Amino acid sequence: MIIRLHSHLFATQCRASLRRSFFVPWGVLLAGSLLALGWLGQAGDDEHLPKVLIIGDSISIGYTKPLKTLLKGRAVVMHHPGNAQHSGHGLQHLDQWLGEVSWDVIHFNHGLHDLKYVDAHGKNVRSKDKGHIQIGLAQYGANMEAIVKRLSRTGAALVFATTTPYPDHPAGPLREAWQAERYNAVALEVMQKYQIPVNDLYTFALPQLKTLQQPENVHFTREGSRALAGEVCKSILKALGNP
Repeated sequence: MIIRLHSHLFATQCRASLRRSFFVPWGVLLAGSLLALGWLGQAGDDEHLPKVLIIGDSISIGYTKPLKTLLKGRAVVMHHPGNAQHSGHGLQHLDQWLGEVSWDVIHFNHGLHDLKYVDAHGKNVRSKDKGHIQIGLAQYGANMEAIVKRLSRTGAALVFATTTPYPDHPAGPLREAWQAERYNAVALEVMQKYQIPVNDLYTFALPQLKTLQQPENVHFTREGSRALAGEVCKSILKALGNP
C-alpha cells in the first residue's frame, strides 16, 4: 500500500517548521550501538520525543539534515553512520545501526547501490563489459525481505522509501535509468507482502528531476533534498499518527 500523502495540512506543517527552525548539530556521535545511546543522551529536553531512524544511502543523507529541522520539537531524527550502500551491506550492519534504542519509526531504503555496475572486486565501473550489476534482482528481493523481518522485530513503525529516479547513464558508476523501476517493483512486492507502508519518492521526484536534481547525477540539489525531506516528514508524521 503506497502512501500518497499529499495532504495540504501535512505540507503546511512541514514547510512552516522549516521556516521557523534551524538545524543545530548535536556533536560527535559514538560508534556502534553506543553511537545512538550517546546521541540520545545529548538530546536534552528532546529525549521524551519519538525517535526516528533513517536508513539509506547518500540521497537519504542529503534529506536528513532538513528533515531534522522539519521535525524539530516533534521527533528526534537520526541517520545511521555513513552510507547504507547496497541491501547486502545493510543486512550485515542492521544490528549495529539499530543499537539498543527503542525506535518509534524506521524509514529505510536500499536500491541505488544494488543496481549499479561494479567489477569482480566491487569497484565501480562505467561499462557493462567491465562489470556486472552489484546485486541482482532476485538477491535484492531476498535481502529486502530479510531486512524487513529484522526491522519488524524492533516493534517500530516501518516506512520504505522507493529508490529515487536519475538520468540515464549519470556521472559515476554505470546506472541505467530504467533499472530503478525494476528494483522498486521487487521491493514493493516485499512491502505489500508484509504490509509495510511505502513513501513513493520515485513517483514524487520523477516529474521534477530537472529542477530538483543535479545535472547528469543521481544526487539532488539542496532544494531537491529539502523537497524530499518534506515528503519524508509527511510519511513519518503519518507513521506516528500525528498529522
